[in-house]
Amino acid sequence: MTNGMIECSVCHSKLVSPTAKTVSRAYDKYKSRVSSKQRALNIILVVGDCFLVGLQPILVYMSKVDGSFKFSPISVNFLTEVAKVIFAVVMLILQARHQKVGEKPLLSVSTFVQAARNNVLLAVPALLYAINNYLKFTMQLYFNPATVKMLSNMKVLVIAVLLKIIIRRRFSIIQWEALALLLIGISVNQLRSLPEGTTALGIPVATGAYICTLIFVTVPSMASVYNEYALKSQYDTSIYLQNLFLYGYGAIFNFLGILGTVVVKGPSSFDILQGHSKATMLLIANNAAQGILSSFFFKYADTILKKYSSTVATIFTGIASAALFGHTLTVNFLLGISIVFISMHQFFSPLSKVRDEQQNGKLELIDVHNNHRSKDSFINMAAGANEEATHHVGSDERQPLLPT
Repeated sequence: MTNGMIECSVCHSKLVSPTAKTVSRAYDKYKSRVSSKQRALNIILVVGDCFLVGLQPILVYMSKVDGSFKFSPISVNFLTEVAKVIFAVVMLILQARHQKVGEKPLLSVSTFVQAARNNVLLAVPALLYAINNYLKFTMQLYFNPATVKMLSNMKVLVIAVLLKIIIRRRFSIIQWEALALLLIGISVNQLRSLPEGTTALGIPVATGAYICTLIFVTVPSMASVYNEYALKSQYDTSIYLQNLFLYGYGAIFNFLGILGTVVVKGPSSFDILQGHSKATMLLIANNAAQGILSSFFFKYADTILKKYSSTVATIFTGIASAALFGHTLTVNFLLGISIVFISMHQFFSPLSKVRDEQQNGKLELIDVHNNHRSKDSFINMAAGANEEATHHVGSDERQPLLPT
């Protein structure tokens, strides 16, 4: 992309790059005609996300020895990124072998260079994810696994605000109320969750916990929004190629973190396998699978669905941590979970699709039961965004910009 222009992959002409506004409009049009195939994909993504996200804090807790980590959290993050890079490379090779005749080869140098140039924005969420992955371990020193999972759900409201500002995503009043209700549920669960008298990093636990919570909520929320926008704005690029860039940037940032640790603590800290156990290996595998699944959420679904699905994992986390580690499921936790599920139902209810858009003096009601559902896949969203970017071709060239 140069000076706001991108090159058409079909006719190689120049066209205006899709803006946040055009991507948002195309996304809204797509959401009103989601196919049954897309719904099935959403269900698979949610079920997989619930299991992986719910298991992650439990594996982190199991990795602790005498209440602390014997390994470097940055080393876990680095090995996780390396595992995801290997997965992306393998899947990219398999995808290239099944390409149709006439398609631009995925493994060519020109394709790689052009994709790297067009997806440079992925370096931003990669850096933010590197910071957030380290914070996940720090949060475990303040809260039990179930509480960490509930705190992470606060990202939903922050993400909604960022989507509104950055991608111009539109939400109804009912959906905003559902998000507010979600915060109430989280607050109910948070009552009396901090152990009294505990300190860390030389500051009172309450202060340290709230500072970490603020960063823990804001940083990954920004990463998710930027990641979704970067993946969707370059929809014609293979998701495995995009993941290769994202995870490659992440591996670089985490490796720089390891070098920083070596400078501070000495050469002995360069041993990235020091202190690891079977639990940490499972943690690395779980984090890698979770990151890969998230990329499919951001490209083929949306960030709000991803974060709401994570709330379902709270039940699994709470019950499992109670069974394995003896943590008590308090009344506050049960009430909080109930409110969270009410919020989820309200957000995705057909009633939430009502928009207060004034047209000709009358309120417009979006028909959520569209009788003419599109048979096209999710690529219509990005294609619609490019269509609004005023690209015109001849009758022989009039075909989707993105491969079908």
